[in-house]
Amino acid sequence: MTAGPREAAISSVKSTRIVAARRLASRAFRAKQRLFLAEGPQAVREAAAEPGLLTELFATEQAAERYASELELARAHGASVAIAAEEVLASLGDTVTGQGLVGVCRFLDRPMSEVLDGPLRLVVLLAHVRDPGNAGSVLRAADAAGADAVLVSGESVDVYNPKAVRASVGSLFHLPVVTGVDLPAATAALRERGVRVLAADGAGEADLDDEADSGALAAPTCWMFGNEAWGLPDPVLALADEAVRVPIHGRAESLNLATAAAVCLYASARAQRRR
Repeated sequence: MTAGPREAAISSVKSTRIVAARRLASRAFRAKQRLFLAEGPQAVREAAAEPGLLTELFATEQAAERYASELELARAHGASVAIAAEEVLASLGDTVTGQGLVGVCRFLDRPMSEVLDGPLRLVVLLAHVRDPGNAGSVLRAADAAGADAVLVSGESVDVYNPKAVRASVGSLFHLPVVTGVDLPAATAALRERGVRVLAADGAGEADLDDEADSGALAAPTCWMFGNEAWGLPDPVLALADEAVRVPIHGRAESLNLATAAAVCLYASARAQRRR
């Protein structure tokens, strides 16, 4: 494949553009530039669909042929496209076997006031979630359950971390996301808008099945999820209207964060759609 008019072949990992993109692996540099990396065809496809969101796209020769429509869409929406050697692309990604596409995207988070002014039925609040893979998986579950927004506390992992972006499988580009959220302010603002705040907690006094059977989950709800290892601290639990546990009917010790989040979110989604 020959390079198009907006393409420049890159053969060195020391290329200025590649070095700048590689620095986006750092949270501090991402925050300074308000840019992040999206790896793989699904993430690139979602980013390219929104004009102006994808600023640069790097592709191997093979990927450029296989994903020609994604490259054309990226060009049409203003992105700079470059063909690069496989070892150059590998230096940008953090997977063992990359798929030959890496995009540079603008931050897409929005102000909390703007997000909370919209209709709210189901909201996710990530509080003290530290693992990027879990954060991305919860984003994906929230998207699948039809959540209206995802709020991310300042104590949580950066949702623009490459592992979080990859684990979201494109869902990061679908949902209104608010980052750097102050937990007391966020829970107070939600409550003022008639949203009930539920903390998912393995030792919660309320049972998810009982909440669902009572019809309580049909009301506008925010689910708050905590740290994978130690859950939510007591001061954070105190911000919720109720601490709710997912019942364990078998012999498993517990559920991981992403699975528990999916169960809670789908219980709310089902109740709200029935209503």
